[in-house]
Amino acid sequence: QVHLVEYGGGLVQAGGSLRVSCVASGRTFTPSRMSRMGWYRQAPGKEREFVAEVWTSAGNTTYADSVKGRFTISRDNAKSTVYLQMNNMKPEDTAVYHCVGTMGAMTIWGQGTQVTVSS
Repeated sequence: QVHLVEYGGGLVQAGGSLRVSCVASGRTFTPSRMSRMGWYRQAPGKEREFVAEVWTSAGNTTYADSVKGRFTISRDNAKSTVYLQMNNMKPEDTAVYHCVGTMGAMTIWGQGTQVTVSS
C-alpha cells in the first residue's frame, strides 16, 4: 500500500499565496522508486487537469500554461514530500488539488485538498 496525503488547502484572496504539500508513505512505499510526483486539480463541473510535475531524481519540472510563472513545484526526497507554492492566485485557481505519484507501473492519487480563491 502506498498513500499520498495532501495538506495546506484553504481560502485565499485573489493575488495571495498558498502552499500545499503532499506526503508519500505506506507499507510498500519505496522512495527510490517514486520517479515522479505532481499535482492535478479539478474545479466544479470541470474535468481534472494537469497543474505541475517534478521528476524526483533529476528535479526536472513541467507546468501547465495557466500556472507558469505563478506556481512552483518542488520536492524534498528525504521527507518524501512534494510542494506546490502558489502565488498571485486567481479565482480560476479554485479547485480540489490532487497529488499524484508514479512508482514503477503504479499511479497513486491522493484524496485532494480544497483550494478556494476569493475575488
